[in-house]
Amino acid sequence: MNKFFLCLCFITQALTIGAANNAAPQFPNEDGSKLWLRYNLVSTPAEITGVHGTAMEELKSFWKGQPIELRKQRSLGHDDYVITTAKSKTLLTAGSNVGLLYGAYHLLRLQQADADCTNLNIKEHPTYELRILNHWDNPDGTVERGFAGRSIFWTKDPLNKTRIQQYGRANASIGINGTVLNNVNAKPATLSYQQLERAKQIADILRPYGIRVYLSINFASPMRLGGLSTADPLNADVIKWWEEKVAEIYKMIPDFGGFLVKANSEGEPGPCDYGRSHAEGANMLAKVLKKHNGIVMWRSFVYDPNDNDRAKQAYKEFMPLDGQFLDNVIIQIKNGPIDFQPREPYSPLFTGMKKTSMMAELQITQEYLGAANHLVFLSPMWKEFLGSINPSSLKAMAGVANIGNDTNWCGHHFAQANWYAFGRLAWNPQTTSEQIAEEWFKQTFESLPSALNSQLMEMMLTSHEAAVSYMMPLGLHHIFAEGHHYGPAPWFTRPGMRRDWTPPYYHQADSIGLGFDRSHKGTDAVSQYPEEICRIYDNINTCPENLLAWFHHVSWDYKMKNGRTFWDELCHKYDEGVSMTRTMLKTWDKTEQFIDQQRFTEVQRKLRIQVRDAVWWHDACILYFQTFSKRPIPQDVEHPVHNLDEMMNFKINITMYENPEYGYNK
Repeated sequence: MNKFFLCLCFITQALTIGAANNAAPQFPNEDGSKLWLRYNLVSTPAEITGVHGTAMEELKSFWKGQPIELRKQRSLGHDDYVITTAKSKTLLTAGSNVGLLYGAYHLLRLQQADADCTNLNIKEHPTYELRILNHWDNPDGTVERGFAGRSIFWTKDPLNKTRIQQYGRANASIGINGTVLNNVNAKPATLSYQQLERAKQIADILRPYGIRVYLSINFASPMRLGGLSTADPLNADVIKWWEEKVAEIYKMIPDFGGFLVKANSEGEPGPCDYGRSHAEGANMLAKVLKKHNGIVMWRSFVYDPNDNDRAKQAYKEFMPLDGQFLDNVIIQIKNGPIDFQPREPYSPLFTGMKKTSMMAELQITQEYLGAANHLVFLSPMWKEFLGSINPSSLKAMAGVANIGNDTNWCGHHFAQANWYAFGRLAWNPQTTSEQIAEEWFKQTFESLPSALNSQLMEMMLTSHEAAVSYMMPLGLHHIFAEGHHYGPAPWFTRPGMRRDWTPPYYHQADSIGLGFDRSHKGTDAVSQYPEEICRIYDNINTCPENLLAWFHHVSWDYKMKNGRTFWDELCHKYDEGVSMTRTMLKTWDKTEQFIDQQRFTEVQRKLRIQVRDAVWWHDACILYFQTFSKRPIPQDVEHPVHNLDEMMNFKINITMYENPEYGYNK
């Protein structure tokens, strides 16, 4: 048996001592299927009058307070609502039935938090018109970077209407109003009649919850599905094919939202195959969709294997096109310039493009943050991004969904909080992480002692920083093992492999130091940022220390602000990450007598895996980088219990994607 596996088993066994012999709690078990919508049906419905619809149905089923009157008012925006109380009655006014539904869920959210609902004066208007989930679901039911089972949309079985309805309720409760049903790596068959019929069924179920459906498309569909000899966006036959296909879609789904397109990226076809620009490709589709009020969301995720810095590519390719896109095209930009790393600076496209509609693409599913095994509350990371740009410059927000057919939807009970957080921030990016965490926790778990509740809030709010510390602190990025983006492999490379698909390309470790030089002395990626930000990033002494190795090749002996050398600080960060995860587990263990045994045990098991993985990252990275630094590990840092050769030969079973409680093997 692998020595590393044995050691991890001992660690895990030690962490379990003390919990097994506690008396069983008295709370009924819960499986997480209710998400944060843990409303109890009322035995005597409250008096709900006015506009009939889904909002009235929800309130009649679950509202326990004073009478409510529902009204629609033309002066309010489509999604806007106002809640006021007077003379022992609540008035909910909105611009549409959907606005009334959002207001109804606001009231139910207050009720779940035991808030005083007798004297309300609330006015809500969403910051973004479009608040969309992107599902990376495939026609065969698998989910790319999915860690919560199979697709809830694409199955060989008849559609589970109850499940889709529950999905619609959950999204409406946090203001999400759109869903892309399939993977951005789209198959041409997405636009076949059979799959469009399934999309129609889903749209019919989601419509009462204010959710429009969208589809990712393969740009070569006119060839692969339509039999044409080309997919050139300026070809008349190609345009005609798209016009006929779009008309077919809108005949089936009158409120269809439009297309999401990944083009000329990672092998996907696109307009550049025919010497056309991204703007020409997007605009062709936009013209076809315009007459139906549809939109095109065109992803900027592109990178050239021959470029000297992958982080620069999207800016270089899209900035010359600023102002050339039609008004129903939105450029969808990942929050950072690489690829959903645990910490990145913001993509410079957000401050570069001035004449183009933009939307932020955030990743809810934890592709690079421990899959469904690690507790990482993502709101603080997204707030970092939103605090770096002007949120009002965006037209929309998209989140790559973490939803599957697992009973608890997201694979980890706490991963539900990231779905919730995305919706709340897409509605209002000024909402604080503390407020979101408190809202979600109060709606998801029973009341806890105030001191313990505070500790759990702290656990959630610091979990992202913990993950960054035990994975890639101080600006390190993309040093994952091949393929699964889960464990550490800063040493990984293979003859003939693209350099930008290997960790050494990103960390650049040598005898001098560590990090990717993107200053004006290096690739000059800093020049893509506004001058005032460029100056900060370009100077190693003013660059934020949590991004040092992102923008600079840092000497091992570089003096940090706390007086430590860069090498010593790197070791301490890895050590802090392990310590923080152990504290998270200890904090969770205190909840056993206050919540149901099922959820307690399931979260506890995942936290043990997280502690185990944090040690794995700690030992692998410190030992590997030490081969370059040639410096001793600080005495006050926990020394690795493994050898580097064990770390380098250690592999995980890739089937962990199907079963997050993965096995270790060679």
